[in-house]
Amino acid sequence: MKFVSTRGQTEPHSFSEAVRIGLAPDKGLFVPEELPDLGQEMLSWQGKTYPELCYEFFKHFATDIPSDELKALVETAYSRFDHPDHAPLVKLSDKLYVLELFHGPTLAFKDFALQLLGCLYERQVAQSGQGINVLGATSGDTGAAAINGLLGKKGVNIFILYPDGRVSPLQERQMTCLEEENVFPLAIKGSFDDAQAALKEVFGDKDFSREVHLSAVNSINLARILAQCVYYIYAWLKLPAESRDRATFVVPTGNFGNVLAGWLASRMGMVVDGFRVATNQNDILHRFFSAGDYSLGAVQPSHAPSMDIQVASNFERFLYFSLGGNAEMTREIMEGFKKDGAFQVGGMAITEFMTSSRMDDAEIAETITRVYKEFGYVSDPHTACGFKDIDHLEPAIVLSTAHPAKFPDVVEACTGISPTHASLEALKAKDVQKYSVEPTEQAIKAFIRNHQA
Repeated sequence: MKFVSTRGQTEPHSFSEAVRIGLAPDKGLFVPEELPDLGQEMLSWQGKTYPELCYEFFKHFATDIPSDELKALVETAYSRFDHPDHAPLVKLSDKLYVLELFHGPTLAFKDFALQLLGCLYERQVAQSGQGINVLGATSGDTGAAAINGLLGKKGVNIFILYPDGRVSPLQERQMTCLEEENVFPLAIKGSFDDAQAALKEVFGDKDFSREVHLSAVNSINLARILAQCVYYIYAWLKLPAESRDRATFVVPTGNFGNVLAGWLASRMGMVVDGFRVATNQNDILHRFFSAGDYSLGAVQPSHAPSMDIQVASNFERFLYFSLGGNAEMTREIMEGFKKDGAFQVGGMAITEFMTSSRMDDAEIAETITRVYKEFGYVSDPHTACGFKDIDHLEPAIVLSTAHPAKFPDVVEACTGISPTHASLEALKAKDVQKYSVEPTEQAIKAFIRNHQA
């Protein structure tokens, strides 16, 4: 299978090439040249373990990796999860489930993609003998999961931009209290959107990317989205067969990658009723899906910091597929958005199959309390966003994106319970090591040149 750019000005790439490059040279995002129809095959995956199902899915995309190697990569990637189901589906009532995605090494859903991506990078370095410098930006969980996935990998250095003072203290410790020499947490002044904008400018310099062998770890990397498709299919197959086509996945999201993965799985044959985009008070996606308005607003710090985003990178992939693979129109819209900070959908019917909701901080706190009282279930602030206005959904599967122990102050204030986890407690005794860098293309390039693999 080959992979093309959403902007149509890059030649098709193999899976491994698309993963290595991350962002397409024309500044678009890589997508499969054609989505496979896996509907009947998906049903045959029922009862498989998580790694087995992941292998069955990925063999349709990673066609340039020998089967035995791919199977071994997947097994290694999911060997460090602390639950035998990897992504357990917890039943709260006859019509409400929670899909727990926080049983990986950094207690966040990003581990599902980034443990696998780390293995893919290590394979590439071993094959080519050439080092890779991985650059990412994070609003919280991506950075820790990316660093953990690449920790100590030979020939791979990782640079993570994050907004100083705008991630939770424990999220920061997960990035900055590690002692491996290939890890560089870069604290910037500003918001996640500032970090992400600078990252895209760096990747836009093709000569620099080639010079330092740059690769992307953000959800702009195709492998991350494909890896996240897997847990939707896994959960869908755990539902009673008679309720699968009525199911709605409710997805707390800021950068749109998580919900996009489920939507792509549905386009490959996973038959469901729809998807709910659950935002916090940084609600650009809610405004789009409820009113057709995709326009920038100021980023507001919140109880759910990983969702404090106003520019959703993966929206471009959704737009591309919704427009029937029209790369020219996608390119025009995204270039206009970069210039004007807004676009209107007009007559384009691209919001079908998606609904949305919004929660401010007061509602998040109220919801954490309500869910605990009603179901005895402790949710983190991001997961809480998924519980709004879902009583009419039968069934609803709320994706739980992070362990509540990562946000102990908010959770304790709402439930009286102080959630803990041994891996987080161990970080509290370690020193923070971070690097202050201006969120500019020039400053980031200079830092990478001085610390490249």
